[in-house]
Amino acid sequence: MMFQLNSQLTTNTILLTEWNLSLVLLKNDQNYPWLILVPKQANMQEIHQLTAHHQALLIKEICRLSEMMQKYFQPDKLNIGALGNIVPQLHIHVVARYKNDLAWPHGVWQPNYISEPYSPEKLSTLIHDFGSLLL
Repeated sequence: MMFQLNSQLTTNTILLTEWNLSLVLLKNDQNYPWLILVPKQANMQEIHQLTAHHQALLIKEICRLSEMMQKYFQPDKLNIGALGNIVPQLHIHVVARYKNDLAWPHGVWQPNYISEPYSPEKLSTLIHDFGSLLL
C-alpha cells in the first residue's frame, strides 16, 4: 500500500516541505506555533513499527525541527508528542509553548479546545519565513 496523508491532517495543516523521511506540516492554529512530522510510510501507527534506520532518521528530523523552532519562535518550552488517539497515522507534534499561552502549563490537547486559524497575512509570513528555514 502507498503512503497517503490522513484526511484529518490534510484539513487543518499546510504542507511546508518534504524531508527524507517525513512531511513537515504547519498546523493552522494561531494560538500555538505547531508543526507536525509525518513519516512517509504506509500503515504506521507507532515509532517502533519503523525500521531501525527510519527510527534513527525520525529522531534526527525531530531534533532538526526542534532546533529550528527554538531559534525562530523562541518558546519557553517545546512539547513533542506522538499521541495518535484521534488520528492513528504516525505523526509527531512539535509545539512551541509559552508561559502566557492559553493552556500553560497544561497540554494543548484539551477536549473542548477550538483552534483559531491564522490570518491570511500571518499564514503567508509563516510559510515564507519558516518554510525557507526547512529547506
